[in-house]
Amino acid sequence: MQPKMELLSDELVGRVLDEAYQLMLNPGIKVQSAEARQLLAEAGAQVSADSEVVKIPQKVVEKALETVPHVFTVYDRLGNPSVTYGGDVVQFDPGSSGVHIFDPDTFEHKPSYANDLARVVKIADMLPQYDAQSTAIVCNEIPKEVGDLYRLYVVLLHSNKPIVTGSFSIKTLDTMIEMLAIFAGDRRALAEKPQAVFDVCPSPPLIWSEFGSQNLIELARAGVPAEMVSMPLAGGAGPVTLLGSVVQHAAECLSGIAIHQLAKAGAPIVWGGAPAIFDMRKGSTPFGAIETAMIDASYAQVGKSLGLPTHAYLGASDSKLIDAQAGLESGLTAMIGALAGINMISGAGMLDFLACQSPEKLVMDAEAIGMVKRLLGGMKVQTETLATAMFEGINFKGDFLKQKITRELFAKEQYLPSAVIDRASVRAWQAEGGTDAFSRAKVRTKQLLSEYKRPEMDADKEQELHSMVENLARKAGMDTLPVLD
Repeated sequence: MQPKMELLSDELVGRVLDEAYQLMLNPGIKVQSAEARQLLAEAGAQVSADSEVVKIPQKVVEKALETVPHVFTVYDRLGNPSVTYGGDVVQFDPGSSGVHIFDPDTFEHKPSYANDLARVVKIADMLPQYDAQSTAIVCNEIPKEVGDLYRLYVVLLHSNKPIVTGSFSIKTLDTMIEMLAIFAGDRRALAEKPQAVFDVCPSPPLIWSEFGSQNLIELARAGVPAEMVSMPLAGGAGPVTLLGSVVQHAAECLSGIAIHQLAKAGAPIVWGGAPAIFDMRKGSTPFGAIETAMIDASYAQVGKSLGLPTHAYLGASDSKLIDAQAGLESGLTAMIGALAGINMISGAGMLDFLACQSPEKLVMDAEAIGMVKRLLGGMKVQTETLATAMFEGINFKGDFLKQKITRELFAKEQYLPSAVIDRASVRAWQAEGGTDAFSRAKVRTKQLLSEYKRPEMDADKEQELHSMVENLARKAGMDTLPVLD
């Protein structure tokens, strides 16, 4: 049995949805895309003549919910089914969109560049705990108009895993879909076997911007999965109560589903988010806070009650160093997300309110994820009797180590961590240098990078991808693309 955690009663889930439907009527949802407003109006929503506010009836949303896929699959670059969205499947990918990289030697947060992204992608590719890749950090030397597609380019070159990504312009979105279609065969094949999920963000409170709305529409029509990332900020850009922020999240996502399904019924979409509380003392948005994780677990429960695939931003830390706080916040929130049965949990490797990514933290977080996945595996019945057969011939001696069954099953019963986790005696630990977890993670990171081998790629497809990105980069003012180590 997979262990689970639910924070809301069925009654509270019903109240959250009821109030979300009320918000969609009063004050309504501000929809800044004329095309999205037209789709909603034709479906029966009331569109204000002198503003962008749309009042969306419950029946419009409920009809949209009828066509949303409850489960869908994301494929790797070779066309193999790799990631499942739906049910209680729990998977992890690195946190995305950081603007800094953590320097493990100076502890500085430095602007991130293309080779930093390549390092993060290589580490995530080497670690089986990560089910998918992400466009993890911004490459600061790349012009903004091609930054999103360039990040996808780096990931495509270095990993075959499915990708969680996003675009900040419709033109770039179309290009990124074309990039993925190179490996799928064409756009139709990509829709049949999607290789990436695209984040789409409403603007709190209760706004679907021109870009956000159009993003939903274009992704739906392309058949490429959209992942809504609603971001209520409890006490700032959202109600101060945790439940109030869950209601806002529901209203933003339900209205997004209506737009998305009206554009193309049956297109895959994910009930996701990156909410946070607002720390009144520091004026910050802590993603490692227990209350942030509680909002995530609660909104995921609401989405699951509707049979929807889910996503959350957990497993990150607000610490500036890879220290005890980083381990506490990352491990605890990843565990909460997993117990809530969230399908894709983003955030591993991240520090400083999602601003900074660290390959070393990515390595350490992988160990926490390995333990979390073992917990989700539950208590397994591995033998015909639970214990009695193993006591035969023991004669009151602790000789279970000699048994064949012990040698056969210990690796199935236990998660066996890498050398990053110290389980030696104090004497053995001292003999091996007496290092802390961060130092061991640095060694492990260098080892993984030295062992990394770039996946084989069809030369013609690689050249087509490179030419596409190079031409767009030149139009944006770049003479050449960065040389990737």
